[in-house]
Amino acid sequence: MIADASVPTPLSDLTSPLSDQTVTGQTGVHYEIFVRAFCDSNGDGIGDLNGVTSKLDYLKDLGVSAIWLMPVNPSPSYHMYDVTDYYSIAPEYGTIDDFRRLVSEAHRRGIKVILDFVINHTSRQHPWFVEACKSKDNPYHDWYVWMSQQEIDALNIATREITADSQEKNPWHRVPGAPFSEKYYALFWSGMPDLNYDNPKVREEIYKAGKFWLTDVGVDGFRLDAARHIYPDWEEPKNHQFWEEFGQVMEAAKPGVYTVGEVWTRAERIAPYFRGLKANFNFDLSLALQEIPFKERDTAEIVQMLVRNHSIFAEVNPNFIDAIMLSNHDQTRIGSFLNGNLNHLKVAANLLLTLPGNPYLYYGEEIGMLGAKPDENIREPFLWDIGKNDPERARWRKARYSTSRTVTPLAQQQTDPNSLYNHYKKLIHFRNSHPVLNDNLSKLEGTGIQHKNVIAFARKSGNRSVLVIHNLTKRGLDAVIYPSETAAGKQIVLDTAGGAKLFKNGKVRVPAYGCVVLE
Repeated sequence: MIADASVPTPLSDLTSPLSDQTVTGQTGVHYEIFVRAFCDSNGDGIGDLNGVTSKLDYLKDLGVSAIWLMPVNPSPSYHMYDVTDYYSIAPEYGTIDDFRRLVSEAHRRGIKVILDFVINHTSRQHPWFVEACKSKDNPYHDWYVWMSQQEIDALNIATREITADSQEKNPWHRVPGAPFSEKYYALFWSGMPDLNYDNPKVREEIYKAGKFWLTDVGVDGFRLDAARHIYPDWEEPKNHQFWEEFGQVMEAAKPGVYTVGEVWTRAERIAPYFRGLKANFNFDLSLALQEIPFKERDTAEIVQMLVRNHSIFAEVNPNFIDAIMLSNHDQTRIGSFLNGNLNHLKVAANLLLTLPGNPYLYYGEEIGMLGAKPDENIREPFLWDIGKNDPERARWRKARYSTSRTVTPLAQQQTDPNSLYNHYKKLIHFRNSHPVLNDNLSKLEGTGIQHKNVIAFARKSGNRSVLVIHNLTKRGLDAVIYPSETAAGKQIVLDTAGGAKLFKNGKVRVPAYGCVVLE
């Protein structure tokens, strides 16, 4: 017999500790950090590694199991995606000893460290490319991709279509004053020449650098930038073989190493990358999770989409990790996409943190930070407190979107039980405490629930399963579990908005903008 109402664990009472035994990617929630914007430890206005270290207790308390650091290697650019030295730290961020301390302190708290490893290209100021430009006979010339204009024309590759991950139409560039006429290939812009992975010496050197960070410094894995573009567009199938080899070499160096790829394309073309990479980001889901709360309806039919895509991934690797997110450093922040609407932001958080896969939070997402293109405005300083009470705030640029007037800083949100921050924190802790929700490899299934403006799905892990129901609208509603007998024996274990109720006839009352989990 089902009672008229079950008593769920109050979201406000969840304080479960994060286990030190989390398996990177397979459990837990990850957190992306742009170091320059996160926390300034020395007052020079630039976020740094010691600043990140000083906030590890904050991240632990939030419930984070791993941090992804955007590039920290020396670079002529603020974003550091054009590396000049694969073995050291950008001076404005600190030293290699600072980085080692960060890794050590993170591990002491049960937090893994994932490094952004930018190996598709280098900076044109990298010593390798400087040498490569001296002559065709230079030993480093073949470390990059070169072609004559005749070869480019013969292959019809002089221009390319703009893609979601590169706005470059003309990827071939001439070196001014060079003693040769060949052009070099640079997919993203002329300052980032692509490496030539047909050259065994390039592979050897990159593998050596990867092993250095894994075994000497102690990082737990890599986020692989531009993973789809290791080889030029017309040779994409070669990427799959490369990542298989890369994965094998890194796994031999550090068993259990975590790898997650940036592969921005459709599911059929993402799938082969799971042969070498353990995880890949799900950009289609990200775009859907931005639209759904805004329109208050399931415009993408995400459950059906995910079931289909997961089956495609599983054919290649049954243990694939679907890396899911709301936004990242290249996309309009979810806060701006949803116009700072607190209810919609909570719905987005509910969806992200109850779907299967490895969730990623972009720094500041938990406090509703804002930002839109150009990229600098998506990477504004984290708001720890207000004005003079915030000496740790990075000042690397004047914020246009995320200011103390437009976004409530963390210190104020921490004392407000209804804040977005506390919503994230409580939801993450519930997720961490639940064996099904915390299983990032759990299986997704559709349900018989058919209700306008509702997203419902089941997640199964081993012999346990949960039913998750999201109300996308401002009005409470009663969702019908079909067939109704499947409700027998279930109880509500999570009610994000308060007021959920399970009835004898198999109906579930889901409050406005609420998420209900039954088990």
